[in-house]
Amino acid sequence: MQNSVFKALAHPARRQILALLRKGPRLAGDLAAEFDSSWPTMSRHLAVLKEADLITAERQGNQILYRVNTSVLEDAATALLGLIGSDNGDDELKEAAE
Repeated sequence: MQNSVFKALAHPARRQILALLRKGPRLAGDLAAEFDSSWPTMSRHLAVLKEADLITAERQGNQILYRVNTSVLEDAATALLGLIGSDNGDDELKEAAE
């Protein structure tokens, strides 16, 4: 799961989509209107985010409403912070000062 999440987060357009969705659910057309990209490009970005479970899609008639999946986004942030550690790497400095 984490690899697909980090791959999805690697593209700036997908991060921008997530930022827009954090403000609230959006229809696919409304999201696409925020970008200069073609619809196939936007559709692919949305598919990558959906495959990584970073967003959910709900069909409403002939439209699709997207929402951010905050729990997956929070899990990714926690995993990333775990890589750098929670001690800010200053244990050696503390020991040297004592």
